Amino acid sequence: MDIASLRKEYTLKALDESEVVPDPLVQFDGWFAEALNSGLVEPSAMNLATIGPNGRPSARIVLLKGVDHGFLFFTNYDSRKGLDLLAHPYGALTFHWVELERQVRIEGRVERVAPALSTDYFNSRPKLSRLGAIASPQSKVIDARQQLETEMAKLAKDYETSDPPRPEHWGGYRLLPDYLEFWQGRRSRLHDRVAYTNTNGIWAIARLAP
Repeated sequence: MDIASLRKEYTLKALDESEVVPDPLVQFDGWFAEALNSGLVEPSAMNLATIGPNGRPSARIVLLKGVDHGFLFFTNYDSRKGLDLLAHPYGALTFHWVELERQVRIEGRVERVAPALSTDYFNSRPKLSRLGAIASPQSKVIDARQQLETEMAKLAKDYETSDPPRPEHWGGYRLLPDYLEFWQGRRSRLHDRVAYTNTNGIWAIARLAP
């Protein structure tokens, strides 16, 4: 396979800095609504990049679970990403909506959400998902899958007639953006890139070269 020869011409839409709205979160809401309405398989999937205590980057796909004044996601606080964020409370998100020929990049400080919000979201999940969050020592070395299945079976029996409580090691994060970049694919690799940068609470908008 000649990977270097793979090509795709981007032709769907354009993006001009004069046409975006002043608030990047409103701009994101518009693009996200288009992604939802386009029937994409996982429009809420986003790449989360963190920096570990050793200074090395790490990235993985997580799911967006809400947008208020930041971007919400939930995970195990003792996972690798959780320990990364404990050491360096900053992160970067990337949405890639291939069918729309779009990307959104987001950077900012990351904080834990209030416990009540974590509990509310945890309780809204399917019961098996809640049990899975309790059963899995996320990112830790385990002997075999059977270890997880044995623990799940035990938990299913323990909570057969009741709801499992949210474990203290599981909850939500909010990425508070100070940089967002909206990317629209264009012909000949002359892509449109519009960046928002926050300085002292004021958003500045600029076009970037592709």
